[in-house]
Amino acid sequence: MKFIVSRNEIFPMLQLVSKVIPSKSTYPMMDNFKFELSGNMLTVMGTDLQTTIISRLEVSEAEGEGSIAIEARRLLDILKEFSDQPITFEIDDEVKNVTIYTQTGKYSIGAYDTEEYPEPAEIDEQEALSMSITGSVLFRAINKTIFSTSTDDMQLIMTGILFEFNTDNITFVSSDGHKLVRYRRYDFHASEESSFVLPKKPAELLRTLVAKYDEQVKISYTSRNALFQLDDYTIICRLIDGQFPNYESVIPTDNTNKLVVDRLQFLNAIRRVSVFANEASKLVKFDIQPEEVIITAQDIDFSISAEEKLPALYDGEPMKIGFKSTFIAEILSNLDSEQVRLEMSEPGRAALFIPTEKYDEKEDELMLLMPMMLDEE
Repeated sequence: MKFIVSRNEIFPMLQLVSKVIPSKSTYPMMDNFKFELSGNMLTVMGTDLQTTIISRLEVSEAEGEGSIAIEARRLLDILKEFSDQPITFEIDDEVKNVTIYTQTGKYSIGAYDTEEYPEPAEIDEQEALSMSITGSVLFRAINKTIFSTSTDDMQLIMTGILFEFNTDNITFVSSDGHKLVRYRRYDFHASEESSFVLPKKPAELLRTLVAKYDEQVKISYTSRNALFQLDDYTIICRLIDGQFPNYESVIPTDNTNKLVVDRLQFLNAIRRVSVFANEASKLVKFDIQPEEVIITAQDIDFSISAEEKLPALYDGEPMKIGFKSTFIAEILSNLDSEQVRLEMSEPGRAALFIPTEKYDEKEDELMLLMPMMLDEE
């Protein structure tokens, strides 16, 4: 088996596929790429058993057909040192060896039979539900929600992103118990209501794939697995089993106090003031008045404090409320609009962060943050 391919075509493809390969594995075969040649089409697969990514690349001067498992790390290490040039792969299936020829060198890498290479999960077409969504929209949805996923494996269902399909919209939700993001699109809809929770790792891979992809992504899913089909890539992954919490029930609706403030000014002021916050709590306090918000932080143990005043528009009763500075900075960093509107009911209940201008008229974006308890004054 033999083929020739450009270094600048195969290397970035292998880099992306390698993202699914675990750094430490109890199953050595997962340390390899699976190469499969059929005609002039080279298919490369990587897996960690839960998530599989398959890429396709057309090569030149292909001879023979078959498959082989090649050590991923060593192959990437050598390819990254090459300049752009034609590279010849020659596979000896009998002795399980891959020889790489360049313009100036020859390199030999060990290879393995693919009989024991893990096969991706099968999606039962009769059982599966399917729909398509534009890659750029999918990128925005994942990018908006992934930062708010939980890292606590004790709350496994919340470590992923909820994909909720309805007949009039698609909703993407994530929450770590402190923050919640709901991103909704009204320009895409499904034939029936359904949902699944996509784990963070395949979500990150998918975000990378669709970052500059404006074509349609076909999504097929069952109760256990999901498949995302692009022109040159396919991701197949195991979904998180369980019921995502009722997120609508935690979004307050009786928010009579509304603050509008310049988002970047607000974010930068919080970053400056938070330098003086207690290292353990990261608490930043807000004293909200009709025409301004006073941002303060202090660390009594080190006798340090900071205060900034920002102009703002506020409709409501004067209020003092506190948030963890890292959480509120994350939320403000993931909003796009020049101004942001905070909707609050009282200091002990969740606050909503809503962009005042929409990036796209067909989207609806809402972020929620739980406040922190303030010391009695």
